[in-house]
Amino acid sequence: MAYLAFDEFGAVQQAATADRPAIDRLSPLEWAVVVLARGDTLATLREPGRLSVALGNLFGKRANPRLADPRLEALRRLAVRVWHDRVSVPAQEMAEFLAAGFTTGQYHTMLASIRAATFNKAQRA
Repeated sequence: MAYLAFDEFGAVQQAATADRPAIDRLSPLEWAVVVLARGDTLATLREPGRLSVALGNLFGKRANPRLADPRLEALRRLAVRVWHDRVSVPAQEMAEFLAAGFTTGQYHTMLASIRAATFNKAQRA
C-alpha cells in the first residue's frame, strides 16, 4: 500500500513540475524527503523535553525522523509545516530553507505538489 501512495504522489510531482524551469525542480531524493515528511507530526520539529526523554527511555525510544544532512533536514522541516498548514509557514522555517540553498521556486513547486496531493486525496474520499 505504501508503494501505491508513493506512486500516486510521483504522478502529482510530475504534474506539478511540468511547467517549471529546471532550477525550480526538486531531485528524486528531495521528493522522497517530502513524501516521508507527510507522516511526521509537528512535534518532530521540537527538541524533546526531559519528560519525553524519560518516557522514551522507560517505554522504548521512537525513531528519530531528523535527517543527518542539514540541507535535507531544512527541506523536511518545511515540508512537515506545509503538510500540516498549507496556508502559512513561519518566517524562520522559510529563512532556514532558503539558507540551505533552496529557492522560492522550489518552495512553490513543493507547495503546488502537496496541495494537488491533498486535493486528489479529498476527491477520492
